[in-house]
Amino acid sequence: MESKTFNINRRNFLKGATAAAVLSSFGTYGFELMHREKPWRVGLIGAGWYGSSDLFKLIQVANVEVISICDVDSNFTEDTANLVAQRQRSGKKPKKYSDYREMLAKEGLEIVLIGSPDHWHALQCIDALKAGAHVYVQKPISVDVIEGEAMVAAARKYNKIVQVGTQRKSTPHLIDAKKNIVDTGMLGKISHVEMCCYFHMRANGNPPIEKVPDFLDYEMWTGPAPLRPYDGLPHKRWWRTFMEYGNGIMGDMCVHMLDTVRWMLALDWPNRISSTGGIYVQKDGKSNISDTQSAIFEYDNLNCIWQHRSWGTPDDPEYPWSFKLFGEKGTLSGSTMQYDFVPYGDGKAIHMDVVYEKEKYPEDLTEKNIELNAAPATRLHMLDFLSAIDNGAKPVSDILDGHISTASCILANLSMEVKRPLVYDPKNLVVVNDLEATKLLQRPYRSPYEHPHPNQFV
Repeated sequence: MESKTFNINRRNFLKGATAAAVLSSFGTYGFELMHREKPWRVGLIGAGWYGSSDLFKLIQVANVEVISICDVDSNFTEDTANLVAQRQRSGKKPKKYSDYREMLAKEGLEIVLIGSPDHWHALQCIDALKAGAHVYVQKPISVDVIEGEAMVAAARKYNKIVQVGTQRKSTPHLIDAKKNIVDTGMLGKISHVEMCCYFHMRANGNPPIEKVPDFLDYEMWTGPAPLRPYDGLPHKRWWRTFMEYGNGIMGDMCVHMLDTVRWMLALDWPNRISSTGGIYVQKDGKSNISDTQSAIFEYDNLNCIWQHRSWGTPDDPEYPWSFKLFGEKGTLSGSTMQYDFVPYGDGKAIHMDVVYEKEKYPEDLTEKNIELNAAPATRLHMLDFLSAIDNGAKPVSDILDGHISTASCILANLSMEVKRPLVYDPKNLVVVNDLEATKLLQRPYRSPYEHPHPNQFV
């Protein structure tokens, strides 16, 4: 009876036989995750847009008790706590914190979700691991390479599972593309990859300096990053327009596509990384991230090329944020919305669209700023995370994979800065034969914060 019930849930979970096969790896275990007798004790750090969205997806697929929520914006904590009380099984309202360290010290959490800005990911992840929690951390995992190395080392030392929010690996139609197009050899030998983002997402502007509102702890929001003069609420997109807090469109968007390509083609660290670009068009605002950038991630007999522009038109309007795998037998184009296989010569073209779950999860339709196309992938990503915890196995987006994808994008930015190709040696934590670039692998932290290092966790 239990197995039959799960099969019904599975068919509803992913509409259509092809998409439903994605869940087959969970078997009846997926049902057990959703109906675990004892709820997981969960806390959230960063209750803004994506942090809250991740939490709501976890509540949908697993028996969890959200114990606490932390954010430096008290409006965020209050709004998210109220929504959690409406959605979680117990109906209880989570405790609210403004300092995540206090929350970690008091609540005995088993799982911590991190949805804060990029410049906080490393310290919050490491502190959560030290507190005994498994961690789901949003991408990119870090703002510099050494932070990422420290996160990997900490996860291994404390023997905890860390799932990175690169959920393209849990996107049903992309799983189908990997399984039925790439892995079956339909592309033949793949010797060229192109990735891109042409979204107009660079929040350029010149807002005036303001008084910090009472509901925001701006000092804590800034944390280890440089303290910029306050010129309005940094969330949702404003902070991403500054290199002080992240790595621009390269770190935000390329990390997803590079990670997907690496997964599909079983690629490790690039042999060499080079990048050029800058602010070529949108020069009139405060934003200091590039509006135009190209990068090459070199592998044996394979170049993975990235291009972004935050202006103009996309090269392919059907695939404005995407990857394309070029094989001798055909081409595979993939995005969050669809995939297309076009054979070279004879053969049949194959198309698959994104899977939606609006009927099964109607609450998605009322969630503010939700990415409906990403919701099924995030739910699967959460199930994979919990499965890894229960089985003591690595999740599909293990912290090491998240680090390689993140660090490769960071190294592309460093290459653009120093104007030469870079070869990173992850064993010795250096850029080979390049002392200047090696010094850039670790950003300075604002006092009194101390930059983590992997040697701390040996």
